[in-house]
Amino acid sequence: MQCPFCTHPETKVTETRETNEEVTRRRRECLRCEKRFTTYERVELNLAVVKKNGGREAFDRNKVKSGIFKACEKRPIDQERIEQAVDDIEAKLRNKGRSEISTHDVGEEVMRVLKRLDQVAYVRFASVYREFADLTSFQDELKKLMVKKNTKRRNRK
Repeated sequence: MQCPFCTHPETKVTETRETNEEVTRRRRECLRCEKRFTTYERVELNLAVVKKNGGREAFDRNKVKSGIFKACEKRPIDQERIEQAVDDIEAKLRNKGRSEISTHDVGEEVMRVLKRLDQVAYVRFASVYREFADLTSFQDELKKLMVKKNTKRRNRK
């Protein structure tokens, strides 16, 4: 592992921690500059995403993370919660037991997670993902959210 600070090719692992069944967190220390940094190892299983036009490309968790970051921009959501959301989405998609998933499956999983994470981020993502044609369809989605929120509030009492 190359040091990200001084690019020295030799580092030592100072701590290893399993964060979940798919990711191993390692604290490393550079043998030259002695700075410490964290790496994450994850098992890579080939998962293809089938696009709307029929094309295929490898699943890219960074694209999912980027979409969630954009939706959560200027919202009080820390990076750790976003990382956990991306992990949840990726695990759910991989656990479907298929080697190919549709962009629809990916989008629906992102929507499911964002709805629990932050409703404003959910609406932002939904407005792009669902390609609302007009204000009425946007208002309909907001009404669905409000009904669910009010129902949850009544059930707590």
